[in-house]
Amino acid sequence: MKNSKLSLMQKLSYIFVLAALTFSLALSANAQTETILYNFATTSGVNPYSGLIFDSAGNLYGTTYNGGASGAGTVFELTPITGGWQETVLYSFTGGTDGGKPYYAGVIFDSAGNLYGTTYSGGNLTGCAGLGCGTVFKLAPVTGGWQESVLYSFSGAADGANPRAGVIFDAAGNLYGTAFQGGSFTNCLSGCGIAFKLTPTTSGPWLETVLHSFNGRTDGGNPHAGLIFDAAGNLYGTNYWGGNPTICAASNCGTAFRLTASTTFPWKEKVLHDFTNKTDGGNPASGVTFDAAGNLYGTTAQGGTLADCSGVGCGTIFKLTPQTTGRWKIQTIRSFTGMGDGAGPQGGVIFDASGNLYGSAISGSKSHVAGVVFKLTPQPTGPWKQTVLHGFPGTGNDGQNPQTNLIFDAAGHVYGTTPNGGTSGSGIVFEITP
Repeated sequence: MKNSKLSLMQKLSYIFVLAALTFSLALSANAQTETILYNFATTSGVNPYSGLIFDSAGNLYGTTYNGGASGAGTVFELTPITGGWQETVLYSFTGGTDGGKPYYAGVIFDSAGNLYGTTYSGGNLTGCAGLGCGTVFKLAPVTGGWQESVLYSFSGAADGANPRAGVIFDAAGNLYGTAFQGGSFTNCLSGCGIAFKLTPTTSGPWLETVLHSFNGRTDGGNPHAGLIFDAAGNLYGTNYWGGNPTICAASNCGTAFRLTASTTFPWKEKVLHDFTNKTDGGNPASGVTFDAAGNLYGTTAQGGTLADCSGVGCGTIFKLTPQTTGRWKIQTIRSFTGMGDGAGPQGGVIFDASGNLYGSAISGSKSHVAGVVFKLTPQPTGPWKQTVLHGFPGTGNDGQNPQTNLIFDAAGHVYGTTPNGGTSGSGIVFEITP
């Protein structure tokens, strides 16, 4: 049931080289300027898969999957200075009990200025073939640096394993997230993943509550992305695998789901949509985003127009609308073609104040072989209009293969990371100016 992101990227790259010989696509284009804010190198971190956050002073924070003092990843800060940005490594993971390899997981602040995130490995080294099954960690600013504490170490059993995404807070200070593996092992060799809650204790590790163990079939499995709340306290997310076997025979198309709070555990899950790997898309690696009307938006890595990308589809942007019947209606607002508009989106989408969506795709073709950053503008009917804000050429010192969410600054500039490319091939932080 496992499928690596690298293999998908390699597969798409071969497809697009062939496709570029026979197809062409005219896209809307505006004058945009990309600025590379930082090029990563071994000691400063390698391969930033995660997104970024700002603090109130305009500094940027994120994580790298590799690199740092021990090669197990970092948490970093970028500070604007005259003529550029300066990086400070706030913490280098060792891959031991402190955790290692933060994946898609960026960091979030609490009200006191502490940072929180997850690592894919490390922690309890008795589990997951001795590599550790991952952690949830806290970084607290102290005189002369930052101090790390592990809030929870996953065991790889029913409590989950290998969180890929970050965590979110509720109003009471509890943390919520997903783990890619562990949980139920009935249909998944390494576990089908869980949704969890961590409650602070007076001292020591936080208390974990498993909100839901996915079964890898009808309710989905192996979430790559994190969770979001609605105003009522329900949680929403996606599963990369699983789904209704009557419409996805291999049960590997993925789902979008809601978890409803309960006085007992586990929480009640409702599958909002079972993806089919057809025109509606398949294998959502990203989470979901609300609009002001309560509709959900996200991306799928495959599916869409099945004539593209060697018959598997190049991925979609979807909209889920709640119905009075209690079901949710799916609408594909963009099917990628792999012909200059991008393909294989892994990150989610974000809204600007005008209702336009922004996101990225890891691959493409023509001059955008290493991915794109795009804008989608709603139309009165039919698919939304796409504008490619920046295409990564796969050559030179530009970044390659953006895979996570973007963010805005107050001026409407777009910021993100790529895990590859740059002057040393180790990834970049970029800004796109309208």
